[in-house]
Amino acid sequence: MKKSLFLAALAACSLLVSCGGGKTSGCDGQQLFIGEDIAVANTVYGKVRGYILRDIYNFKGIPYGASTAGKNRFMPPQKPEPWEGVRLALNYGDMAPQPIPYDKNPESPSAFVDDWNYFDASEDCLRLNVWTPALDGRKRPVLVWFHGGGFSNGNAIEQDGYCGENLARYGDVVVCSVNHRLNAFGYTDLAKVGGEKYTHSGNVGILDLIASLEWVNENIGNFGGDPDNVTIMGQSGGGSKVSIVAAMPAAKGLVHKAVALSGNTTSAADKEYAEALGEEIVKAAGLKPSEVDKLQDMPWEEYYALAHRVARNFAMENKGNSRRGFSPVGDDVDVPSGRFFDPENTEIPDIPMLYCTVQQEWNPNRDNPELEDITFEGVVEKLTPRYGEETKDIVEAYSALYPDFRPIEIWALLASTRVNVVRSANVKAAQKSPVYMAWFTWQPPMFDGRQRAFHCIDICFWLHNTDLMVTHTGGGKRPRALSDRMSDALLAFMRTGNPNCVSLPEWPEYTVENGEVMILDDVCEVMNDPDRPARQLIEKSVR
Repeated sequence: MKKSLFLAALAACSLLVSCGGGKTSGCDGQQLFIGEDIAVANTVYGKVRGYILRDIYNFKGIPYGASTAGKNRFMPPQKPEPWEGVRLALNYGDMAPQPIPYDKNPESPSAFVDDWNYFDASEDCLRLNVWTPALDGRKRPVLVWFHGGGFSNGNAIEQDGYCGENLARYGDVVVCSVNHRLNAFGYTDLAKVGGEKYTHSGNVGILDLIASLEWVNENIGNFGGDPDNVTIMGQSGGGSKVSIVAAMPAAKGLVHKAVALSGNTTSAADKEYAEALGEEIVKAAGLKPSEVDKLQDMPWEEYYALAHRVARNFAMENKGNSRRGFSPVGDDVDVPSGRFFDPENTEIPDIPMLYCTVQQEWNPNRDNPELEDITFEGVVEKLTPRYGEETKDIVEAYSALYPDFRPIEIWALLASTRVNVVRSANVKAAQKSPVYMAWFTWQPPMFDGRQRAFHCIDICFWLHNTDLMVTHTGGGKRPRALSDRMSDALLAFMRTGNPNCVSLPEWPEYTVENGEVMILDDVCEVMNDPDRPARQLIEKSVR
């Protein structure tokens, strides 16, 4: 069957599709097209060849930077070497050096629910993936996905829900996802001990993301995308990455909108602490300051073990510092020091931003049914180490706001509150561009209702993957209906910087005064800062 006939057949079919493992119905035509002259696109470094799956062009593992091994370790990302001929782009690239952090035991409920994807790890990790409806020169909005895992772990397809195929089809947009350096390879600050050569070493992981956006700016037009309409989006650690990139001068002109899910920040790590940690790593390696370059020659496994051992010990000795370990550094070279989103600083982006959190981010009994019948007194006891003398007042305040919630549900709500995201939105709102806020409260039906609106669940709703991530949603009509609404809002935001669409009630801009937030559930509605009275008790207790 010719490609044109195949696409016509697809148009006549109603397909529920996904990246690997999804359901199809009503169409028995050929779904995969791959061959010498199929799905070939130009980049500034050479041609790449992917494949067409269910009418979406897939390109995987495209290098946007050179290997970061050897002399490039701790250095800003370098351009990839151009190649001759056509380079295959069929498989996901290596993820950044890291251990596998998640339980894969067959008896683990979490392993079943999240079904993490892990691949080979190497320092040749500066790779990205592209999903696009066509290579036709049209200028479609572009979404660039930054994965979760804090600044330590993860990869661009860590969960199947990250897949861009369905959103690309549903919204006629281009979706990209990015691997980049993490942990000690992305954020070891050797500037003080190593001198000018290592000026950027504390931020090379976040500079990788800038390099990926430069690649998008230079190349995405060849993949049917618009380099002048790029939205960055990420969840958890990816949300923090979005927040930092959105505050970097180097991102100005490369990024036009931003979406941060269940992760946000308004400042980077302390420069003095990061440099002191770098000095301790050099000492622990038995090197003189003049021998710092020898760290580039260590096998990555050895350097990872050394650096993280030192970081753990150093953190124990410096408990008063709230930003311990390896993460982007506020150096005023690459990343602003102090508070982000200064409205007077014209060097940084001023772009529309959408924040979203979920209602029970870190539900304590998702895998522990014995906690389902905990008492209010038990909840107070469990939360006292966190909230101190105010714990009882805080629990009672949330119970008054949510009188239908049982004790375990109040504990789940208080395990991770909206304090940080509201603070971030308040800071970002000082700029001219609009801010929007959402709160995902939809409850999945599995595990006797214990899953709740847990950390990561909303990703597949935004990216139109609820039938793919059935272990998060149960699949079917109910989650798909909310996914349609959320995807419509995301697509509107990508196109215009405003999430308002016909699928949802009117979504007002967020203001510090009113705290307007879109509640995302089977019935969506706008509320004005619904948890403010109780949340203010927490804000006072943690100052």
